[in-house]
Amino acid sequence: MHNLIRKHTHRFSIYIVICLLLLFVVAFISVNTGYMKISILSFLQTLLGNGSPDNTLTIFSFRFPRICMAILVGFGVAVSGVILQSISKNPLADPGILGINAGAGFAIVLYTFFIQGLLFSSSWMSVFFMPIIALIGALFAASIIYFFAYKRGQVSPSRMLLVGVGINAAFSAGITIFQLRMEPIDFTRTLVWLSGSIWGSTWTFVLALLPWIVALISFACYKARVLDILALNEMTAIGVGINVTKERKRLLVLAVLLAGACVAVGGGLTFLGLIAPHIAKKLVGSLHYRVIPFSALIGALLLLMADTISRIIIAPAELPVGIVLAILGAPYFIYLLLKTRG
Repeated sequence: MHNLIRKHTHRFSIYIVICLLLLFVVAFISVNTGYMKISILSFLQTLLGNGSPDNTLTIFSFRFPRICMAILVGFGVAVSGVILQSISKNPLADPGILGINAGAGFAIVLYTFFIQGLLFSSSWMSVFFMPIIALIGALFAASIIYFFAYKRGQVSPSRMLLVGVGINAAFSAGITIFQLRMEPIDFTRTLVWLSGSIWGSTWTFVLALLPWIVALISFACYKARVLDILALNEMTAIGVGINVTKERKRLLVLAVLLAGACVAVGGGLTFLGLIAPHIAKKLVGSLHYRVIPFSALIGALLLLMADTISRIIIAPAELPVGIVLAILGAPYFIYLLLKTRG
């Protein structure tokens, strides 16, 4: 038994190191990719403080913040997916599929339509205010999902998925209605954002998101043992003294806070919270003290890869990163759906 645990721990450490190396390689490719080409020599010179002003501006003011933002959003969405799949016992749960992202998106669209142009359009306050708006929308959507999925003292996984799909459709319809009444420039901006785009690529946005991600993922790691027990069955959880209903509500709020904060700067990123936890569980097992950090790394790696591809595929224009993720994630979702039915 001791040898088996040591073997799994050793394998987990190897996967973490491989994932970190891949993340570093993709980040290196990403920083050298884009409309303005930067050679490896110029990149190294810029890092050492001997680069041209143009390269210094491009790397430190645009590409490094964008890479950091993609990593943070990947962390948050992936861990949100881990929590949702565990508390719902549903392998198809994802903040995008369940409508939580759509709720956050609806709140952001309302904010853009009614408030931003009047109060905060050019202010730094808008950067820090938007995650709060997105969180309110995400919490509202999650409350509706929980209310309708709750039946006879428990949340039914199938009801949760069906209600989530319905909520997703309802908020998407609301978004379309308000979009059609927007000015052309706001319409285009929200359309790109809703498609999933790492648009908040400045250090201010990074600093706005960083505290949320650090605090919430730390709390998720702290709750790893509770997630392990909830993934078994309710009788076991009650037997070891866990208040199942209370813990599920608390963890649902945690997942929603992570998803809402990430949606505010990353838009509607569907499937990332679905794919990353599945890959992590296949490689490192189902214990959450391993799944949570490894899913976070997988999520960051996938999102950074998708963002880099989105900047290459139709260059010099950019494809919304959410479309690249959807192209990659939709077949995997169908595969999981068929496997679950079987």
